[in-house]
Amino acid sequence: MKYLLLSYTPAAAWDAATADTPSDEALAAFAAYQRFEQELVETGEFVSSEGLGHPAVSTTVRRTPTGVVATDGPFVELKEVLASFAVIDVGSQERAVEIVSRMVEVLGEPMEIRPIMGADFAA
Repeated sequence: MKYLLLSYTPAAAWDAATADTPSDEALAAFAAYQRFEQELVETGEFVSSEGLGHPAVSTTVRRTPTGVVATDGPFVELKEVLASFAVIDVGSQERAVEIVSRMVEVLGEPMEIRPIMGADFAA
C-alpha cells in the first residue's frame, strides 16, 4: 500500500529571506534524510520525495461567493509549515509507522502518514 509522508517544520525556523541558503542544521537533516531514502530505495519501498518551496511563495486557490480566487500564500498564522513530502509503498501501516518513527527520532520534526487512495477506493 502506498502512503504519503508529510514532513513539517516550525514556521519560525524557516525564514523566507534565507530560504535559499540552508543552515548547517538543515544540511545535516537533509543528509540524514537521504540516508533513509537510500535505505528505502534498496528495499524497494521508495516511490518519490520532494522538498517544497517556502510558504511565502505559495498560492492558495479557494472558492468564494463571488467565484474562484487565487491569492498569494496562506493567510493563516502558521505554527508549522509543510516542508516536504515522500511517497512510500510498503506492506502495511505498521511498516509505514516504523519507517517514519525512525525518521522523526533522527530529524526531530513531526511527520504525518496518510494512505493514498488507490483505484479500489471508488469501487
